[in-house]
Amino acid sequence: MVSNQQEMRDEAEGAVAFPSTGEAARAAIGEQTARAEQYLASWQRAQADLANFRKKTEQERQELAAYASAALLTSLLPVLDDLHRALETMDLALAGQTWGEGLKLVHRKFLTALEAQGLIDIAAAAGQHFQPAVHEAVAHVPGAEGVIIAVLQRGYRLRDRVLRPAMVTIGGGAPAPGSGG
Repeated sequence: MVSNQQEMRDEAEGAVAFPSTGEAARAAIGEQTARAEQYLASWQRAQADLANFRKKTEQERQELAAYASAALLTSLLPVLDDLHRALETMDLALAGQTWGEGLKLVHRKFLTALEAQGLIDIAAAAGQHFQPAVHEAVAHVPGAEGVIIAVLQRGYRLRDRVLRPAMVTIGGGAPAPGSGG
């Protein structure tokens, strides 16, 4: 009775009872080896899962940090557009005055600050081929099909992500007036 109670106490505590015969001992060792291998495999899977989780969260953290300023930059694009328009439409007589030069310097400084945050101007000019990933066609006009005829609004990227596509008019395939075709 005492040994039966001791055996039950050992099993309750997770202790392994040692068999008395050699064949039973080998079976017990094989069973424990299989259990140890199963624990090792589970531990290795957990380690791999943890490593993958750490990599994923680090990548997400870096991406969040890289694109955290996207909303701010997007809200500043209309100001940049206004500065571009002011400089493009400035009368030559006014451009030579000190406030005209000051406006050019403010524009250049503002653009440099935005570029330092990762803002990139999307290249769009008349004669280039239309690229739907970075250009937004707002009208089709007579001209070579798939070619940009005019740029209505500049587009911008934040590193590799498009913040605002360039708004352009593209040729619809009909010959341009006066082209003789």
